Formats: sequence, C-alpha cells, structure tokens
Amino acid sequence: MTDFAVSTGAAVTDPPVVDGGYVRGTPKTLLRLEGATVLVCATFAFSEVSGNWLQYALLFFVPDISMLAYLFGRRTGTTLYNVAHSYLAPAILILCGHLGDLPLALSAGLIWIAHIGFDRAAGYGLKYGTAFADTHLGRVGRSR
Repeated sequence: MTDFAVSTGAAVTDPPVVDGGYVRGTPKTLLRLEGATVLVCATFAFSEVSGNWLQYALLFFVPDISMLAYLFGRRTGTTLYNVAHSYLAPAILILCGHLGDLPLALSAGLIWIAHIGFDRAAGYGLKYGTAFADTHLGRVGRSR
C-alpha cells in the first residue's frame, strides 16, 4: 500500500498529481479567498478591540523582515520566513493577549494574522527550500 492509501484509508491508488507540487485550480482560488477573508476578519477584529491604526500601518509588513534570513542561506531563510508566515505564532500571541489582558499583544497578533492573510490573498504562500519563488500556492515572481 502507498503511504497515501494507508494514511487516508483510500483505495490503493496514487494521489492526484499536482503541477510542480503546488496547489492549482479551484483549491488555489479557495486558498487565496481564505487569505482575503482572514485579512478582512483580522482587520475587523483589530478595529473592534480599538487598535491604533498608526500601529497597524507601522507593523503590517514587519513579518516580511524575515526575508532577510535568506542572507544566511536558503535553508535558514525558508525556515524563518515560514515561521513568520504561519498562523501558529500570531494565534498564540492573540490568545495570550486576550487571556492576559495585554492589548498590545492582542493588537500585534491581529496585525500579524492580517499580514499573512494579505500575503495568501496575493498568492504568496509558505516557501519550499528549492527557491524563494517556490511556494505552496505556486511559483511567484517573473518566472510565474
């Protein structure tokens, strides 16, 4: 049995082939729409907690500083970029901000989540170690 069949309980067949290992078609469109939805919802939540809009503007692109890690090599760059562009850390920050009554942490987490949603809506996904342009949502940049 293939790993796919074992993990899903499906019939013994190969999983569908996806161009270059990237999502495409309707699933790609849905993932980008989900990103846009996350951006809108996180921004709305930010307004509901009376966040400071200057803070929003100043912090919105801070996760992109993680791209500088590529100066230390592709592996380091990919790892740090993906950590900064995964929903896990900002979700924990939001939870801590809410439970600990820490408005700055709550606001920063919502801005961070909004940024990730923005990136996903624009087609920028988590990076593969092959090249900076290789993301789970497809290849980005001029060679697209």
